[in-house]
Amino acid sequence: MKRRILVTSALPYANGSIHLGHLVEYIQTDIWVRHQKMLGSEVHYVCADDTHGTPVMLRAEQEGISPEDLINRVHREHAADFDSFHVSFDNYYSTNSEENRSFCEEIYSNLLKSNLIDQREIEQFYDPAKKMFLPDRYIKGTCPKCGAKDQYGDSCEACGATYSPTELVDPYSSVSGSKPERKKSTHYFFKLSDPRCESFLRKFTQQTDCLQSEAANKMKEWIGAEGASKLSDWDISRDAPYFGFPIPGTNDEKFFYVWLDAPVGYFGSFLNYVTKKFKTDAPQLIQEFLREKTNTELVHFIGKDILYFHALFWPAMLEFSGYRTPSKVFAHGFLTVNGQKMSKSRGTFITAKSFIDNRLNPEWLRYYYAAKLNSSMEDIDLNLEDFVSRVNSDLIGKYVNIASRTAGFIAKYFDGRLSDRSFEENEILREFISKSPQISKNFEEREFGKAIREIMALADKANVYVDGEKPWELAKDETARLKLHEVCSISINLFKLLSVYLKPVLPSLVREVEKFLNIDNLSWIDSQKLIAPGHQVNKYQHLMTRVDQKHIDQLISANTASLEQKPNAPDSKKEEKKMSGGQEKVNSDEDEPKIDTISIDEFSKIDLRVALVKNAEHVEGADKLIKLVLQVGDEERQVFAGIKSAYAPEDLEGKLVVVVANLKPRKMRFGESQGMVLAASGDDSGIFIVSPDVGATHGMKVR
Repeated sequence: MKRRILVTSALPYANGSIHLGHLVEYIQTDIWVRHQKMLGSEVHYVCADDTHGTPVMLRAEQEGISPEDLINRVHREHAADFDSFHVSFDNYYSTNSEENRSFCEEIYSNLLKSNLIDQREIEQFYDPAKKMFLPDRYIKGTCPKCGAKDQYGDSCEACGATYSPTELVDPYSSVSGSKPERKKSTHYFFKLSDPRCESFLRKFTQQTDCLQSEAANKMKEWIGAEGASKLSDWDISRDAPYFGFPIPGTNDEKFFYVWLDAPVGYFGSFLNYVTKKFKTDAPQLIQEFLREKTNTELVHFIGKDILYFHALFWPAMLEFSGYRTPSKVFAHGFLTVNGQKMSKSRGTFITAKSFIDNRLNPEWLRYYYAAKLNSSMEDIDLNLEDFVSRVNSDLIGKYVNIASRTAGFIAKYFDGRLSDRSFEENEILREFISKSPQISKNFEEREFGKAIREIMALADKANVYVDGEKPWELAKDETARLKLHEVCSISINLFKLLSVYLKPVLPSLVREVEKFLNIDNLSWIDSQKLIAPGHQVNKYQHLMTRVDQKHIDQLISANTASLEQKPNAPDSKKEEKKMSGGQEKVNSDEDEPKIDTISIDEFSKIDLRVALVKNAEHVEGADKLIKLVLQVGDEERQVFAGIKSAYAPEDLEGKLVVVVANLKPRKMRFGESQGMVLAASGDDSGIFIVSPDVGATHGMKVR
């Protein structure tokens, strides 16, 4: 039975350019979609710009244009970027659409009827100059923990502490600079804590195969144990002024929070698409793909930073508003460049447009990403030296090389016709064909790296075959024409099979291969059969150039120069995590605080000790803390660590950590914290406990 799949990628935010970090997701999704279409599945791939929220409103105001003008301009830029990298959306739309508004209002109305919408009064900071409530990221002040100035309202970039905006010392609005006031407002909440939601989400996240195992484990931690749910109600409203959809019945004073209407944008884009393409069949398709589960699938590709929204909020909204829930939510990791986060000063914060403008082939990047991607949520690294080496070795030295070494003989000696002989029983061709199911399975399971390794192993065997038969030597012997014809025909068949396998990754290149082979639109079934005997091929044209290191040097230079030309570029940080699939997590090192140097004497004042975690447990009423009981030599200590988002208590017990042993004890409402456990963290990598090497024992001093 033919699969019928609606596929989405996370929506890029309409307040910035598409960069190489974003492209990890869109290229991954596109490869998966192309493979499915080659198999004959009915696949509809839709996406849209995520257009609402405070950042868009403020940026438009700063530029002196309307939000609509801004998002229309950014939409054109995004669409051009995706097209440059051969990302094959069936529809690329906008969340600022009537289709999306209609879905949002219907979903809200149905949740209201289900008694899952609540109203309650909350207190927020208010900018009296701008006459607007301030999201956390638009409030700055002095960190209440370390005293660093100009820190954001939710966390300190100097010491890593997290807190609420009301804890900031001398807070001010980053929009107007004025001192914010505390002001109350009525907000609307989706009752995620309702027992119905909890019961559904436990089943959805733990008793289905909708999530990867690592994602399911994270959801289990976030939901909490049976009878001790950690789910809290979700604020789905924002006060005017706000760029978004007004909540019905609020006189345009309350708006849907962008994170409510953004995922609904998947449905809005699909409705727009089927209405244009299928016209009278559109209502039936909406019913089949968005409401029923009988013979259709809904598959989301997202960055791991927005897993919470897609695995908890989104499915719960759908379940209780009369819509189908996702079949699969595939989360991926972030991108680093040369082992570090993308950096403007190093020239590695690279936009999609810059990559193209500097004459780099987008399929080089598609191939490199494919070679690195797997089905986990691991981050992947774009090592630029390895990028040059792998593309040149694999695509030029192995794949393209097969055709370039043999196609000329077919044209010169045989008028472009392959041998009339059948090669169905040829051993190497049979081996190539036998790999089709496994390579297809790897693509299906998003194990693209495994697929590429299989394909390149075959390319190696094809080159060994050509090297062994030496067609250039056979061409010198007129009596060996028959043998030459057979060798070159077998080689072209090997090349054709490799092209089928690589088509999801290299669609543009394989289109040129199809022209050369005189074959229309290779599908996956072509991996099971050979080119017909006597088939006419066209004259071979050079297919792909090598990556020159100077291209990479120019790219880095251009992006570094771009930074230097724009020293006063506005702060791109946003108050809300958008559907960027990692956009929020990739920040430049220019955003990092500058750290003053200290002397060795100052450093020696810090007493760092190895400690053994004897016990770890959740802290009742704390969202971020885990209580640790540490053994430090002969001494036992209690420490509260803000690592709950990254570690389960049971994973910490028995682990060696490093603790600041002479830190002044801090009284908290949960008890006294008698030290600080060291952890590494970054905007794109989460939290990682610092552990000593094997052989260390608790009580040892860290020097």
